Amino acid sequence: MNANKTINHREVHERKTRLVVVLTAVTMVVEIGFGYYTNSMALLADGWHMSSHAFALGLTWIAYVVARKYSDTDKQSFNQDKLLALSGLTSAIVLLLVAAMMAVESISRLINPVTIKFGEAIFVAVIGLLVNVLSAVLLHHDHHHGDQNIRAAYLHVLADGLTSVTAIIALLAGMYFRLYAFDAFSGIISSVIITKWSVDLIRDSGKVLIDFKSNGEKN
Repeated sequence: MNANKTINHREVHERKTRLVVVLTAVTMVVEIGFGYYTNSMALLADGWHMSSHAFALGLTWIAYVVARKYSDTDKQSFNQDKLLALSGLTSAIVLLLVAAMMAVESISRLINPVTIKFGEAIFVAVIGLLVNVLSAVLLHHDHHHGDQNIRAAYLHVLADGLTSVTAIIALLAGMYFRLYAFDAFSGIISSVIITKWSVDLIRDSGKVLIDFKSNGEKN
């Protein structure tokens, strides 16, 4: 009975993750296209940043598809929890790389400021935030019914939401005070927080992969 419930929860996670992948991919295309159209480097950077999340979320969805496909056959068998943990670990590493690139780009812009089209950037950042809120609602899950895979997807969405919120605040402040440094500082702060989330997820996923148990846990 518990196994059936676990499978049902994973099927729900699969459907929700697939929808979020589509939402993220569409938003990514809009941001990149709009960034080229307006010559806004801020929008281009955000769009390419979202592309990395689209890749990681797509990996999350594929992991659920593979787990479901091979759970119904007697020809092959594998530990599905480890597959999902492996996907979560891979996504966390991608997220960590994104955080590092964000930090480098933000420091570069802090040293060499670029002109930002605040109006267009704020407009698209708000759209991105709305998409992230919808995605977070879709991927929100009960801790007892989740796994490292869905958690990784959820963290990617939260990371995108965080960058959207900090970008909106920084862009509004920059527009009113005419200071481009606010945009760079928001990127640095976001990269630090995302790094912390990534490290935690890497640790938790790694424990599943090596069957780690504390001395107080039962076999």
